[in-house]
Amino acid sequence: MKPAASAGQFLASARSRLLPASIPLRFFGAAVVFHLLAWLALLPGAQALPRFDGGLGWPLAALHLITLGVLVMSAIGASLQLLPVATRQPVRWQRAPALVWWLYLPGVAAVTLGMGLGLTPLLGAGAVLVLLALTLFAWLLAANLRGAQGMPAVVVHGWAALACLLGVLFSAAALVAGWLGWTLLPRATALALHLPLATFGFMGLLALGLSYILVPMFALAVTPDERQALQSASLAIAGLVLAGLAAAGLAPRPLRLLALGLGAAAIGLHLRLMVQALRSGMRRQLGPSFVLVRLAWGMLVLSLALALALVLQAPLAGLPALFSLVLVGGWLLSFVLGMLQRILPFLVSMHLAGRGRRAPTPSALTAERWLVLHARCHLLALPGLALAIGFDSPVLGLAAATVGGLGGLALAGFFVELLRRMRAPVAPTAPAD
Repeated sequence: MKPAASAGQFLASARSRLLPASIPLRFFGAAVVFHLLAWLALLPGAQALPRFDGGLGWPLAALHLITLGVLVMSAIGASLQLLPVATRQPVRWQRAPALVWWLYLPGVAAVTLGMGLGLTPLLGAGAVLVLLALTLFAWLLAANLRGAQGMPAVVVHGWAALACLLGVLFSAAALVAGWLGWTLLPRATALALHLPLATFGFMGLLALGLSYILVPMFALAVTPDERQALQSASLAIAGLVLAGLAAAGLAPRPLRLLALGLGAAAIGLHLRLMVQALRSGMRRQLGPSFVLVRLAWGMLVLSLALALALVLQAPLAGLPALFSLVLVGGWLLSFVLGMLQRILPFLVSMHLAGRGRRAPTPSALTAERWLVLHARCHLLALPGLALAIGFDSPVLGLAAATVGGLGGLALAGFFVELLRRMRAPVAPTAPAD
């Protein structure tokens, strides 16, 4: 293991490879807005939510406002900023990330609105923009990973996530083509590919890989053991390959069971490394953001148990909706929002430090009261949705969505206050002695 001082080396390296603040902040700001819109979309979708199992409508729109609007939007912003630091090379073609945003933002808006209203032409037009944006992002990601010079575990996760992204784009194109009346793949096959590659694959692998940067950095901890991190990545990749073969129709149940076993081993090893990092960290009080991160880790384990129940066709009413809630809302959304609350003040502080003046600390930039309110709403809304599914109650779903919307407003308040403090005058640095 490397000493905790490596966190300082990481920060020094990061300052020399920062993108202009407007680039990552526009992705993160859009994610905050889409997070609020996702909860609002659940209000008209509350009636169909408890037994949602696919199909156009507001539950599907809310799901993709989370996946495309919050998770992928945040993943693009974080990876464009963090991976150049991890791979020890500057960002190439700095105008390309802005182009990704201008294509992706209206694309997500059109896709989700088309899903909610059942307007397949609007859905198709938005899908074209999303596919173009993510193809350009995949090219940027590949260019960065190709010249990588450090953090091999992070790089391996990045390459595997990129491969999964290509599979996600293909399966998504097949699903959209089906809604438009064309056939690229049978719908069941496309869905069987899309779900694991999008959640456990692209977003999951990025979350696991970037955790090896973010958790030690925020906790001021030792760097996780590289060999064990690579072992975890290998197990996860093997599990995803088996899931892909099962989706293609090759021994579906046995391969899915084996894939879940490999995934459980990968996650167990990863979580052990994360716990070791937190225990070795010099910073123990990590605030409400890491309450969400710890919740996410628990939901990741639970999602595997529910996936097993799906494979074994357990006779539980609402199981597909509950699995989607735990996987997307409990694991991925909780993790991304928890990390976002740490990344944003940290990133702004680093940008202000480059102006030759005494920059405010991340804690001084953080409006803690908004984060506490958001965490409380998030921790109430998720169980509320679970109860709505369990009792087949649209009323409970409506109440949970309302609480979640209040949390979305609180997160937006945190972001607006951060921007206000970012633009506030900073004190001049004291002259050298």
